[in-house]
Amino acid sequence: MKALLLLLATGKLGKVLLSGGSMIISLITYSFIYGWMYSLGFVGLLFIHEYGHYHAAKIRGLDVGLPTFIPFVGAWIQLKEQPIDAETEAFIGISGPMLGSLGAYIIYLISYVEDSKLLFAISYSGFILNLFNLIPLSPLDGGRVVSVISPKIWYLGIPILLIIFYFNPSPMLLIIAILAIPRIWEAFQNKSIESDYFSSNQQLKIQYGFYYISLIVFLSVLSYETHSKLTT
Repeated sequence: MKALLLLLATGKLGKVLLSGGSMIISLITYSFIYGWMYSLGFVGLLFIHEYGHYHAAKIRGLDVGLPTFIPFVGAWIQLKEQPIDAETEAFIGISGPMLGSLGAYIIYLISYVEDSKLLFAISYSGFILNLFNLIPLSPLDGGRVVSVISPKIWYLGIPILLIIFYFNPSPMLLIIAILAIPRIWEAFQNKSIESDYFSSNQQLKIQYGFYYISLIVFLSVLSYETHSKLTT
């Protein structure tokens, strides 16, 4: 009761209900198509991914809202104040895929022990989810991570997104492309690149480049391995 009163007093109860409610709606929606067990695992991995962003933002002292979920769109956290530099943005950006990949990997290990196709399927969706988010195009996590190296890397995200759209045409990909246009245009005009926001030392660039490439390799290998398990 004291905890409930504290939430009411601080105005956080509504935020908790909104986050939890949107999560439950996503779970119910997915369950009609994929079944309860798969949906529970998938939404759980979405939450772990978003909690990585949330926790990272809290570490950097930013005001951040709890994750919000929308079926077939995904989930996100609301940053109520923007990062002060590209390194902070990259730190928050990579924390989601890192924690999300760890969650998917744990399920992957359990699926080996249990020899469960269902758990393999859940871990596979987790690997693909986090790998997709590493496309080097803002507003995806990958675009936020590579911004600390150079915003010009965003150009690589355009053909990647087009290839994915060719094989899997989805309105969500078009939305991502539209959201990416303003920042790509700024980078094309060198307005973003020349700002202090993107200035970082060589050590940071190498550090985040290593994290980024290592995570892509890790997820690519495990996605392939898990897909092989599901098709045999």
